[in-house]
Amino acid sequence: MKFPNRDTIYNLTTTSDFLLLGFSEVQELQILHFFLFLALYLTTFIGNLLIITVIALDHHLHTPMYFFLMNLALMDMGTISVIVPKSMVNSLMSTQLISYSGCVAQVFLFMFFDATDLAILTIMAHDRYVAICNPLHYEAIMNKGACIQMATSAWICGVLYAVMQTSGTFAITFCSNVVDQFFCEIPKLLKLSCTDLYLIEVGLIVLGSSAGFGCFIFTISTYVSIFTAVLKIPSVQGHQKALSTCLPHLIVVSVLIFTTVFVYAKPASVISSDFDLGFAVIYVIFPPMLNPFIYSMRNKEIQTALWKLLHQRRFSNRFC
Repeated sequence: MKFPNRDTIYNLTTTSDFLLLGFSEVQELQILHFFLFLALYLTTFIGNLLIITVIALDHHLHTPMYFFLMNLALMDMGTISVIVPKSMVNSLMSTQLISYSGCVAQVFLFMFFDATDLAILTIMAHDRYVAICNPLHYEAIMNKGACIQMATSAWICGVLYAVMQTSGTFAITFCSNVVDQFFCEIPKLLKLSCTDLYLIEVGLIVLGSSAGFGCFIFTISTYVSIFTAVLKIPSVQGHQKALSTCLPHLIVVSVLIFTTVFVYAKPASVISSDFDLGFAVIYVIFPPMLNPFIYSMRNKEIQTALWKLLHQRRFSNRFC
């Protein structure tokens, strides 16, 4: 079975529908795409769910760093759940349609989870700074109330950012419903406008760039202070312990920021649609999927808590 012609669908559908880009017109490849995305989705979802479960059940991990890591895992689960299941359903049903309301919801939720993700990562940089550079006052500064307030602020900032990006995008009039991407991506939607979008585009770019650049500069300056303090630690063991909690976070921040910058800063004229589609898969799926592995591979406390949880499950199953 092949997808119907996209131009034909546009003439037959109402303005309440958008037409997404498919990965293939061949049914066998559609099925392959479904199972590939299913494997990636389950890996990401289960990995992040496992992080949340381990932190929630092990009281030794009830600390600010792991509280924020649990929030990060929740955001990652949301990010991939907004995009991937819809693409899987479309491949399975041999369709490319998404409703107008579904497209709005997809843009809003993706922006919300992505912005909150970056805000949580920025807060985690501050947490590591206080833990390493001001350890004697750590418990007083990063107390339970302060952590809840910071996490709540990150969620509120995510909502506000998503509202501004979504309202700015869907305030325009669309001359076409054919989105040149496998999900409702803001730059692709703006290309469908009937009017001059200079002010809207500049506004959205400035808003997104300011938020991302501000978080990036704060994180980098924080880590300069952290590494300066780490070099002053006399013992090699102290170096390793400090770096073991900082390096995973720095890797996650770098992956998120650089993939996003590449997507929105690349020159559209020299990038093929196939490459654009492939890289969209990378920046949507891989950061949420890699985060649990990055943190679990470098973090002995999570590894210990995970093994303890697995042994408890085995022990309880023997007596059930």
